[in-house]
Amino acid sequence: MAANPAAATQVEITHSVGLHARPSVKFTKLAKTFPCEIMVAISGDGPWVDAKGIVKIMALKAPAGTLLHIRATGEQADDAVNALKSLVERDFDEGAGNAAAS
Repeated sequence: MAANPAAATQVEITHSVGLHARPSVKFTKLAKTFPCEIMVAISGDGPWVDAKGIVKIMALKAPAGTLLHIRATGEQADDAVNALKSLVERDFDEGAGNAAAS
C-alpha cells in the first residue's frame, strides 16, 4: 500500500493587486490541468481551500505581499506545486504594464 506522493511550497504574491480576479482565474485554470488534489492557504495553519475553485481562491483576498502556501497530494503533485509557484513568481504573466490598468 503506497502513500500518495505529496508536495508543498510557499511563495510571496508580488502582483500589485494580489490574488484578485484575473490572477485567480489563471491560478485555478492552471490548477485544473493537474489530476492531484491542490490546496492553498494564506497561513500555514489554514484554512486551506481547493485551488481548483475560483470562488474559494478569490475569497482568500490575498493582497500583494501575502505568503501563499500551496500543497498537493496525488499524481503529479510536485509538478502542480512547481507550476503554480512559477505562475505566482511570474506575476501571473501579466507583467508591470497591466498594473496600471484600472
